Amino acid sequence: MKTATKLLVFTVVAVSAAGIVTFVQYRAAQHEATLDKIAAEIHQPGIVSFKPGEPQLTSIRSEAATAEAMPAADPVNGRVVYDENVTARISSPLAGRVLALRAGVGDHIRRGASLAEIDSPELATAEAELSKAISQEARQRLAYERAKNLHEHEVIARKEFEAAEADYRQAQAEGRRASQRMRNLQASGHENGKFLLRSPLSGRVVERSINPGQEVRPDLPSPLFLITDVTQLWVLVDVPEKSLSHVKVGQTVSIETDAWPDEHFNARVERIGLVVDPVTRRVQVRCSIMNPDLKLKPEMFARVSFLADSSHQGIRVPNTSLVTEGLYVFVFVEKAPGTFEKRKVNLALRGNDHSFIESGLQEGEKVVIEGALLLNSEAQADAK
Repeated sequence: MKTATKLLVFTVVAVSAAGIVTFVQYRAAQHEATLDKIAAEIHQPGIVSFKPGEPQLTSIRSEAATAEAMPAADPVNGRVVYDENVTARISSPLAGRVLALRAGVGDHIRRGASLAEIDSPELATAEAELSKAISQEARQRLAYERAKNLHEHEVIARKEFEAAEADYRQAQAEGRRASQRMRNLQASGHENGKFLLRSPLSGRVVERSINPGQEVRPDLPSPLFLITDVTQLWVLVDVPEKSLSHVKVGQTVSIETDAWPDEHFNARVERIGLVVDPVTRRVQVRCSIMNPDLKLKPEMFARVSFLADSSHQGIRVPNTSLVTEGLYVFVFVEKAPGTFEKRKVNLALRGNDHSFIESGLQEGEKVVIEGALLLNSEAQADAK
């Protein structure tokens, strides 16, 4: 019995040892095949591979390629400005002194909201003239009605009645003049020469050049308040004469800024100038853009691309992805983690920062956007 047990144990140990040897040989053969495959890829023309953890990989970054509508012409420089349709530059209609401020820079105000309280001797004079005109008109009206009644009963001569009527018409005209004067001054609010400067539209206060105690007058060179709706802006672009045929009213426009280099803002062509500047040979084009998150600021510089229709699309890549060799342009496509393929592409349009690829690259493929020159050096070294 003991002999049979020993034989069984020996058999199990032998079979296990044989299995372990076989597994180790299989893993060794598999590892060798993997190494042979990697070595074959390394020496394959146009293929650059790195083992996991190699330092070169820290300098390489790739992202999925996306297709976008291509610009109809080369990008041009533009400038973000206020939308003048929703902008008001407010000055005081009267000379006076600022008593108090009701709004500051950054405040969101509604139409009709008070901005400042101003004390104006000119307004006090106008108010006194209006009161005097109203009183005079009332007195002359009574005199006219009395003269009319007396004339109807033949108590006074017609000449006296006509004089009373003329005085009343003159008093009416003086009252209308004084009332119109108050309306022209656009001064509403308190009496005794004090009035409130009000906003004619809703928006934000973006500029203020007024302080308490300051003397103001209508002919100041700069407005006291500048109020605008900063969620609506214009982009002014000076388009070269040769590119004017690619610009149409209602056309979609792509906006890029230095402040947000990885973000594109969509605008729309609103107006095209009617004349060419004789000095620059350019035509000003006005684009409207919505700015709900307030990322765009007036007076920002922008790069403007007038887009073609959606049927003309290309793969947009940064110029750091492109490697130029003679007449040909190449990019590196990440086929697998650590493995990159050098591929020739055809450019449809080259811009200052980005270019559009017409063929040679498919949407969704991972193209190298940083480290292309490093990969090209490795590819040339492998070729030697």
